Amino acid sequence: MKEKTNWWATGLLFLGSFIIIIPLYMALIVSLKNPQQLAESILAVPDSFQFKNYLEAVKLTNYFQSLKNSAYVTLPTVAIVLVVNSMVSYAIARNMDKKYFKFLYFYFISAMFIPFPLIMLPLVKEMAMFSLDNLTGLILLYIVYALPLNVFIYVGYIKTLPKSIEEAAIIDGANVWQIFWRIIFPVLKPINATVAILTALKAWNDFLLPLLMISDRSSMTLPLVQHVFQSQFSTNYSLAFASYILALLPMLVVYIIAQKKIISGVMRGSVKG
Repeated sequence: MKEKTNWWATGLLFLGSFIIIIPLYMALIVSLKNPQQLAESILAVPDSFQFKNYLEAVKLTNYFQSLKNSAYVTLPTVAIVLVVNSMVSYAIARNMDKKYFKFLYFYFISAMFIPFPLIMLPLVKEMAMFSLDNLTGLILLYIVYALPLNVFIYVGYIKTLPKSIEEAAIIDGANVWQIFWRIIFPVLKPINATVAILTALKAWNDFLLPLLMISDRSSMTLPLVQHVFQSQFSTNYSLAFASYILALLPMLVVYIIAQKKIISGVMRGSVKG
């Protein structure tokens, strides 16, 4: 029997796709025009594409240095978050019957409800006191800020894993570290993929923390460079949008490739055992 098409859901999907695609289309088209073509029409496809806008944007924004800075922040952040957050979550998930670990769980989760503007200025002053108002300081802050949401995701998933495998490993003489690294961590692959991608998107695209922490032009990340670039070339929309596309492109590609892992991982993490 042929299934009926859910036209309401299909219509909403088309509407959502339209809302997302139109701004991306406009940004791409504007970035490929010169000022004269832009004055004639914003939405029309130009007769000749101005790819030199991208070359000029790369030169003016020192793109590859900013790309290097963003990668320097993002890659260590993701690696450390996967290790530290999964270990913390495993300890909590397997000891939720104890008051101390239950308190830790809700303590970490409660951090998601603290507005960042409330702690913004004290945090920046404290990081400056320890000479951590730099890229290394950004890595430490991203690791700490990732903990609440990741604990929530990891614990929900780990609680669904049967304890029988761990008990069998204990009988065979395995200690806690061996159990985690040889049994639990490999099983966490779907959640690790989700956490890695979400953490990478956050660290790569964040603007506010680098704005508050970084003052050295050579240490600026891609989003921060776009802000400085826009203030200098706010009237040259073609160059500005070319720089936006260049900043967006790396994470957009990563997200498109890994979007299925994000969705499946979140769905698995939301299941309670």
